[in-house]
Amino acid sequence: MLLERQRAGRESSWAGGGIVSPLYPWRYSDAVTALAHWSQDFYPPLGQELLQKTGTDPEVHVTGLYWLDLDDEVQALAWAAERNRPVSRVAISSVKVAVPTLAEGYSTAIHMADVANVRNPRLTRALREALLQLPNVTLREDCAVDGFIHEEGQVVGVRTAQGDIRADRVVLCAGAWSGELLATLGLDLPVEPVKGQMILFKCAEDFLPSMVLAKGRYAIPRRDGHILVGSTLEHEGFDKTPTESALESLRASAIEMLPALADAEVVGHWAGLRPGSPDGIPFIGPVPGFDGLWLNCGHYRNGLVLAPASCRLLTDLMLGREPIVDPAPYAPSARLKPLA
Repeated sequence: MLLERQRAGRESSWAGGGIVSPLYPWRYSDAVTALAHWSQDFYPPLGQELLQKTGTDPEVHVTGLYWLDLDDEVQALAWAAERNRPVSRVAISSVKVAVPTLAEGYSTAIHMADVANVRNPRLTRALREALLQLPNVTLREDCAVDGFIHEEGQVVGVRTAQGDIRADRVVLCAGAWSGELLATLGLDLPVEPVKGQMILFKCAEDFLPSMVLAKGRYAIPRRDGHILVGSTLEHEGFDKTPTESALESLRASAIEMLPALADAEVVGHWAGLRPGSPDGIPFIGPVPGFDGLWLNCGHYRNGLVLAPASCRLLTDLMLGREPIVDPAPYAPSARLKPLA
């Protein structure tokens, strides 16, 4: 049974850009890298499977990604060489040939050729439809969980406004709300909401052939010519209100990268809440002292790219199988503490 406080897939999974890579993968720990690499290979067949099962195409779109004027280019290239990732330094003149709409003034670039982006609103819609086709899955939407049923050291269900629901095992995967829920058991889970705002342009289908990233902002092309530009990083609690200042900042960044966007209409502007966590390392595994309760949360800025591997790792642990990666870095047992 999947319980969702609103409609499934409408929070950070819907709001993000859908890049199937951390924005700066060399700046993350090996724990994040291990999950990201596994998931990147998983997405193309997942997209095909979901299209066949549901008729909804998540659009796993391999465009590659150019990073422009990086301060830590040397570290990025060393990271790629060490892990055999297809990242290379390219002349800025060749970037201009590949991306004719790119602004002048950039001096250096590196390129990762095999990076894809996913149209995440369609991905979540397809996943929801695929779940509903399964005979052993129940989806209950508009059913917010506000606590756990805790009996004799075991978690045996959850409490909701619609009544108690008992279960053999409970997985807490409530995104930015996960820390608040675990606090009801007296545990300090360092997962908090971090607001991010995005804007969307509509251009010709061939306007932007590759993703580009400069000065911390990125532009992502969809196949139909929509261009996403993001994102902000704001600590505003659970406030998801889009702001005029963010709209102006994101539009300025977009035009600085791609000057022709000055003549394009902003057709969308929204905000989402990332589940912020220390170093972006998710919490995956059982909660010590609370048998029956498991975590899969705290993916911060990389929820989409880490999701397939995170779910596979959690499933391996719950079923007692050989895990796909070493589970130790994600284990709640070493990272939770009682509330002060």
